[in-house]
Amino acid sequence: MIAIVDYGMGNLRSVEKGFLKVGVDARIVNDAASIDNAEGVVLPGVGAFMDCIKNLTDMKLTEAIIKAIGKGKPFLGICLGLQVLFSESEEFGVCRGLNIFKGKVVRFPKMELKVPHMGWNTLDIKKRPPIFDGIEDKSYFYFVHSFYVVPEDKDIIAGTTEYGVNFTAMAWKDNVFAMQFHPEKSQELGLKILKGYGDFVSKA
Repeated sequence: MIAIVDYGMGNLRSVEKGFLKVGVDARIVNDAASIDNAEGVVLPGVGAFMDCIKNLTDMKLTEAIIKAIGKGKPFLGICLGLQVLFSESEEFGVCRGLNIFKGKVVRFPKMELKVPHMGWNTLDIKKRPPIFDGIEDKSYFYFVHSFYVVPEDKDIIAGTTEYGVNFTAMAWKDNVFAMQFHPEKSQELGLKILKGYGDFVSKA
């Protein structure tokens, strides 16, 4: 079973439905024991970084997530679920993240393009994670965000996107896969990623 972490933020049902469509057993959970018992952990999210960290902490889920990643369980972070993996965010003042990856979450600079970045954009694949079987370079995925991650370790950058600036759209290291875009909103290709993640979990 794959645990989709419910911490009071995010489009959980669409993620759950996406997994259901591709035949992957993924269930919404909101307690540490379910995360501990899961074979894989998915952290989706939409909203503010600080609220996410507060909710995870208040619900005593932070340690369970960090422990699961440390044990080598396959982890999938989506949108805000990517951002909170990093050391800190500058949103509403500095807020500490889970510190799985060293780096910051920063706001898009002032520019002619509208912020938030909302809609379809291409992904430049820098290194192909095992959950990306059948996904071609320059494929389109759906984004909704005003902040993006700046990793200290450039080796974890698996994909980038151009929107006024060139930013990290996907990070991958060992058992941790995370993306700024929403696979559950990215139609057929997004479902392929969810299926690829499910297959990876089943083989882990």
